[in-house]
Amino acid sequence: MSDGMGQNVHFLTLATRDLDAARRFYVDGLGWTAVLDVPDEILFFQIAPGLLLGLFDAEKFDEDLLRGRTVSEPSGVTLAHNVGSEDAVRETVATMRAAGGEVITEPEPGAFGGIFHAHVVDPNGVIWEIAHNPGWSVDADGTVRLG
Repeated sequence: MSDGMGQNVHFLTLATRDLDAARRFYVDGLGWTAVLDVPDEILFFQIAPGLLLGLFDAEKFDEDLLRGRTVSEPSGVTLAHNVGSEDAVRETVATMRAAGGEVITEPEPGAFGGIFHAHVVDPNGVIWEIAHNPGWSVDADGTVRLG
C-alpha cells in the first residue's frame, strides 16, 4: 500500500489578522487548550482525533505561501460545531458572544435540513455555525452519519 493521498485532513490552517485576539477568544473566552502556542506566529488546537486547527499570523501565512500577494482573508468558509439540543445552541452562542464573537444569525430554525442553528464570527472573521442537527451522528469508530 502506498503513502498516497488518503481521504483525510490533518491540519486546517486559517490566516489570522490578530493572533492575540484569537487567543483571547478561543483560549480565554471559550476555554480551549492550545497544543502549541508560538506568540506572533501560530496557535494550534486539537479539534478531533488526528486533526489540528491552526490559527496562523496572516502576514506569516502569506510569506509561507511565497505568492507575493495576500491570500489570507477567509471567505466562503464556515466551521461547524454540532451540539445536542436547541438549548445547547443558545448556550454556546451566548458563550461565544461573551468571548467577543459577533452573532450574525441568532439561533433559529435553518432553511435547509431540519436543523436549528446560529452563526458567530470570531474576532478575525472566521464564521462558525453552531447547530443542532438531529440527522447528524458519529459512530464509535468516528464515521459521520448524515440524514
